[in-house]
Amino acid sequence: MAKATTKPPSPKKRPATAPDANLLADLMKWATAAGADAADALYVNGESISVAQRLGKREKLESSEGRDLGLRVFVGKRQAFVSSTDFSPAALRTLAERAVDMARAVPEDPVCGIAPEELLAHDWPDLDLDDRRRAPSAKALLALCAETEDAARAVKGVTNSEGAEAGWGRTSVMLAASNGFAGGYRRSGYSLSCAVLAGEGTGMERDYEWSSAVHFDDLMAPAKVGRNAGKFAVERLNPKKAANARLPVVYDRRVSSSLIGHLAGAINGRSVARGTSFLKDRMGQQIFAKGVRIVDNPHRKRGLGSRPFDAEGLPTRRYAVVDDGLLTTWLLDLAAARQLDLAPTGHASRGTSGPPSPTTSNFYLEKGKLPPDELIADIESGLYITDLIGFGVNGVTGDYSRGASGFWIENGKRAWPVSGITVAGNLKDMFLNMTAANDLQFKSATNAPTVRIEGMTIAGS
Repeated sequence: MAKATTKPPSPKKRPATAPDANLLADLMKWATAAGADAADALYVNGESISVAQRLGKREKLESSEGRDLGLRVFVGKRQAFVSSTDFSPAALRTLAERAVDMARAVPEDPVCGIAPEELLAHDWPDLDLDDRRRAPSAKALLALCAETEDAARAVKGVTNSEGAEAGWGRTSVMLAASNGFAGGYRRSGYSLSCAVLAGEGTGMERDYEWSSAVHFDDLMAPAKVGRNAGKFAVERLNPKKAANARLPVVYDRRVSSSLIGHLAGAINGRSVARGTSFLKDRMGQQIFAKGVRIVDNPHRKRGLGSRPFDAEGLPTRRYAVVDDGLLTTWLLDLAAARQLDLAPTGHASRGTSGPPSPTTSNFYLEKGKLPPDELIADIESGLYITDLIGFGVNGVTGDYSRGASGFWIENGKRAWPVSGITVAGNLKDMFLNMTAANDLQFKSATNAPTVRIEGMTIAGS
């Protein structure tokens, strides 16, 4: 990515400090003393600042700091969760006693429990998840907003602005369990976005651009964020309706990641175990075209979804979730793995107030061979989607129906803007008829290049 031209304060390094491991170790002892057979605890300490401006004037300035601790205890096959922001020893002893009392009162859960020691992570890679700069000042973040919004408003045809927003945050995480696991890491994050309007009166159109990164130097340049937002809005002016048809549909990389997100939901082990996934019986089968590979990689350096270990202390690793079009694995935490009688895959994630659940890390469709222009070159008539509206997806059947806008494809090129369209199909068919372009870009934790899908239903009126 291009480097931003407006910098926060000088990047003075500061030593990385872990959350208080002794605090969590003491909490494990107090939970055991209160009658717990096992326990684990998650500590989260975060700070953030965000600012926004609109039409050159500051609209928002928010700053927060906070820390939270969540304790999970097990009494036999019963579990309970409690959380606290009071870290005094007396309060934490009381917290542990209350959690054990709660666990004794709830029904049994046959698949609950912490990991056996032989499954635990004992070492993990440095994923460069903290750039260690000092927290940027509000003034520095507002300078980013100003450069971004000025660039957007300078685009010919832009007539109004919804503003630009910039943010920074840093979070420290520590996990400890009575099985001996203890580990922590720190993550930083920057974000920058802008939304503007083009045109006049009832013919106005809105669009946006955004960027997020773990390290400031990986953030998209403010001027580029602004120019893109302005360009996208102007391109949408004077849209037309499309005729009802069954034609190829192309998803721009701005929206194609949503399709990969639907796959992530369908291979979540909890959904599979409940029988509520449209892919529940497709393990080892062809669900995409040959040559398609979809990867979950928690060890991507500076990745927005990277993590050195999962929320149950298990090691994380790269999976080709779909390899040569074949579905190879479910996403499993310990409970889902026990339900399905499979080995866990290290995909557990959790907050401080509830149990773990499976989730992806850096989840992406690998790029194809053709640039987007060549991907659409043979389409006589079709739809190129740049924005999706609503959420009409049935995770049980795979039925898919969403509002969309973008551009009509005529004779292999984007011809004119269209809006007020619905696209429909079934995800099982859509996956099998998907072709990827070569423009993969890592903008979030779930990413995909531009993709083409054959034979979707388009309703334009």
